[in-house]
Amino acid sequence: MRVIILSILAVVYGYSASISLPENFQAKFTQKITNPKKKVINYSGKVYFSDHTLLKWEYTKPTKKEVCTNGFELTVVDHDLEQISRYNIDKGFNLTEILKKAKHYKDNIYLAQYQGKQYTIGVDSKSRLQSVSYFDELDNKVQIAFMRVKYGKGKLSPSLLTCKYPKHYDMIKG
Repeated sequence: MRVIILSILAVVYGYSASISLPENFQAKFTQKITNPKKKVINYSGKVYFSDHTLLKWEYTKPTKKEVCTNGFELTVVDHDLEQISRYNIDKGFNLTEILKKAKHYKDNIYLAQYQGKQYTIGVDSKSRLQSVSYFDELDNKVQIAFMRVKYGKGKLSPSLLTCKYPKHYDMIKG
């Protein structure tokens, strides 16, 4: 669970001079995590970003989860376990800071060093974000690809960015 949380702690709140991020976006995503023993876990779902700090990941496969952040707190709703976990964010995957440090490598590939980690960032022909890859603190290779990205201006509806869960789910504070 820690690997998933750290790989999705995307606190996205700004623009990079080289790689463009919109005021809001919605996309489908796939996330592939490969551990040092070459065991692979594939996730997929939808991601929503708005208002410089609000981010929601809706995992649909292989399990149904929602992950929401406002840049300060992370909420993980595991619908299979009927459990909600809340964490204060102190360290994680800060996409905006990573993009600020990104240097063009070749073609549509950028490299960035951030908090002792190397990130590989893929963009399309218009310099819009398409993928991010890195090794997490457990030496798992994390690859996130964005598809059918819809870029927009203004804020997305707060209800779209809020994790939803029944009141009877167990609550865990981390």
